[in-house]
Amino acid sequence: MGIDHKNLNSRYLELFTSALLVLTVLFPLSSEAKVEGDTITLGAAVSLTGKYATNGKHTKNGYDLGVKIVNERGGIKVAGKTYKFAIKYYDDESTPARGAQLAERLIKQDNIKFLLGPYGSGLTKAMAPITEKYKVPMVEANGASLSLFNNGYRYLFAILSTTEQYLQSAISLVATVSKNPEKVRIAGAFENDPFSQDIRNGVFDDAKRLGMKTVIDDKLPPDLNDMSATLTKVKALKPDLLVISGHAKGATLAIRQVSDMKVNVPMLALTHCDSADIIGKFGKAAEYVLCASQWDRSLAYKDAFFGSAENFAQGFEKSYGYAPPYQAAESAAALLVYKDAFERAATFDPSKVRDAIATTDMQTFYGNIKFDSSGKNIAKPMVLYQVQDGQYKVVAPTEWAASKLRWPTPPWHKR
Repeated sequence: MGIDHKNLNSRYLELFTSALLVLTVLFPLSSEAKVEGDTITLGAAVSLTGKYATNGKHTKNGYDLGVKIVNERGGIKVAGKTYKFAIKYYDDESTPARGAQLAERLIKQDNIKFLLGPYGSGLTKAMAPITEKYKVPMVEANGASLSLFNNGYRYLFAILSTTEQYLQSAISLVATVSKNPEKVRIAGAFENDPFSQDIRNGVFDDAKRLGMKTVIDDKLPPDLNDMSATLTKVKALKPDLLVISGHAKGATLAIRQVSDMKVNVPMLALTHCDSADIIGKFGKAAEYVLCASQWDRSLAYKDAFFGSAENFAQGFEKSYGYAPPYQAAESAAALLVYKDAFERAATFDPSKVRDAIATTDMQTFYGNIKFDSSGKNIAKPMVLYQVQDGQYKVVAPTEWAASKLRWPTPPWHKR
């Protein structure tokens, strides 16, 4: 009996069409966000391993708490329907190239059209061209490098203050207490990454403007395991202010070696004190250190979801068992930006949600959020706190200060 090729081909076509229909139902080919049922899935590549793993954990914890609170307190209302958030995570391994690959995977393979940022400026810088290429909004909370906002990106939005502002308050403080800024001598050591080099530029630009003298301008070693060469110069040159930026690992290294080498400096200012847990790790050795912060739980910002900054801090502690560093706070606030934008856009069309994000003007427990044309948040200043009696106390800007600056730092033999 011969084969009926016509009927066989017809049967193959029927099976193929049925399979394609099933695939289309399961994996819709849509230009909009990945929305299944009542769930909006956002995408995030975060450093869960590698040198940024500590801050990557804080970032993820902040995102997860933001999802939990928004979902528990009414969700997201879009065009008359209520949705909840979910996040699809990948580990970028603290590697920019991996972050870029994962951004493409989230967008092209997972069909996710709205991204949350990674931890750090280097990773954000690697992912931003990908999200821009595919016209996918990315609300990021942990990439503060000023260089991110000089590329004309339209789909990148940062809710945190940019890097050049991080330690400028330390320059202002030392100028105020010294009363003769032109006699102030500045030393600095900075990791060779976009984040820390922008901080360097902000510090030294302000110092130059005030007539201060730079006596040390070093790059930290790539492994961030030894800065004794810089500290030996500090002991010899005796600057009035030492500024160090190297993420959590750099802050840990700075306190350990300044203490071990008994380096006396009237003012020491760092980034990432809280995420490095310098108080828990070093106790009295961390006293008098000045710390840049995007946020503090004592600030008076409020919103309808988390309540006050202090309310957020208490909720975070209950959920994760430790006090929230600012990386966690700003990450949680990113979910509020997306909720607000989805509701005002009343659609999941990425371009229309992008336009809604661009017109954000709101207060959250983390601070005020309003974007300029480059995607920077122009509504929230940095704060500077000092370790006093085993606690972080805001000392700048002075109009918000909860405590008075303790200066100069006593020499080690008197501490």
